[in-house]
Amino acid sequence: MGLVLGLALALWGLCALMKVSRRARWAMIGALYLGVLGVQVLMPATHPLKRALGGTPEGWFALGLAVAAVLAYRAGLRALKRRAQKPEAASAPQPGTFRPAELDRYARHIVLREIGGPGQKALKQAKVLVIGAGGLGSPALLYLGAAGVGTLGVIDDDNVANSNLQRQVIHIDGRIGMPKVFSAKAAVEAQNPFVEVRPYNRRLDEETARALFAEYDLILDGSDNFETRELANRVAVALGKPLIAAAISQWEGQISLYDPARGTPCYACVFPQAPAPGLAPSCAEAGVVGPLPGVMGAMMAVEAVKALTGAGAGLGGRMLIYDALYGETRGIALKRRADCPVCDGVKSA
Repeated sequence: MGLVLGLALALWGLCALMKVSRRARWAMIGALYLGVLGVQVLMPATHPLKRALGGTPEGWFALGLAVAAVLAYRAGLRALKRRAQKPEAASAPQPGTFRPAELDRYARHIVLREIGGPGQKALKQAKVLVIGAGGLGSPALLYLGAAGVGTLGVIDDDNVANSNLQRQVIHIDGRIGMPKVFSAKAAVEAQNPFVEVRPYNRRLDEETARALFAEYDLILDGSDNFETRELANRVAVALGKPLIAAAISQWEGQISLYDPARGTPCYACVFPQAPAPGLAPSCAEAGVVGPLPGVMGAMMAVEAVKALTGAGAGLGGRMLIYDALYGETRGIALKRRADCPVCDGVKSA
C-alpha cells in the first residue's frame, strides 16, 4: 500500500508543477485507485503485482470509502460557508422587501425626508421604460439603476459606434458594434445587480409602443427625432402613462413632464407639428457639447424619481430650458390646447 501512496503523491506533485487543475489531479488519483482496486479484485492472491501493491480488496475498499467521506464532508463545509457569506443568495426576498446590502446602498435616499423607506420601496417596485440608449438615455438609465428602480426597460435599434463615446457614457470602447440596449444592460447591471434591465433591440413603432407602454409605470423619451417623440406622446396619452421627454442641440437642452391624465399638457400641445427642415438639425448635423446630454439625462432621472416617489413638485405644466453656453436656466409655463388632437377630451384625475 505504501508503494501506491508514494505513486499518488508523486503524481500529484508532478501535476502541480505542470499547473494541472486540481480537478484533473483528483481524476488521475481516482483512476490510479480504480486500477489498484481492479488488480486486487481480479488478480489471484499469488500474482506478483497484487503482492507488490499490498493490502487486501477489503482494505482498499475501506480506504476508498474513508477518502470519499472526507471529501464529501469538505464539500459540505464549503457549501455552508458560501451560504453564510451570501445570505441573500440563499433565499430571495419577498417582493418589495430589501436585502441588507440594498438598505446600505440606498441609505442616502432613505434618510431623505421626501423619499424615505416608502419612497425607496416605490422605486424598487416601479417599472420605467427609457426610449433610446444614446446621449439622454445613457445618464438616465445609469442614475435610475443606481437609484434602485426595480425594472428598467430600454428600447433602441442602434449599435454602439465610436462617434457615440464622446457623450454616451453608458457605452465603452470595448462594446463598439454591440447593440446599444445590450451594452446598456451590461453597464446598469454591473453598477447595481439588484435591478432588472429589459433590453428591446428594435425600433419603436405603433404596435410595439402600445404593447410596451402598458407594462410600465413611467416613460422616458430620450429619442432624437420628432416622429418618435410624437408616437411616444400619442401612445402615452392613450394609455394614461406619464411621459418625461427631453431634447438637446448644440449647447441647449429642454425637459418637461407630459401627463394630461393628471392635468398637464401633452407634447402635442406644445409641439403640434414637426419643425420645418433645417430648424431642428440632429446632433450629427449641428453637433452637441459632450456633457450636455449628461446634464439633461440626469434631470430626466431626477424628475422620474420625483414622479415615482411623490417628492417635491415635478415639471408638469412647465418646461425647463438649460443654456450651457451661458450657464442660464429658465422656465416656461405650458398650457393644454383645447383643440389638441391628441389629448383633447382626456379628463384629469
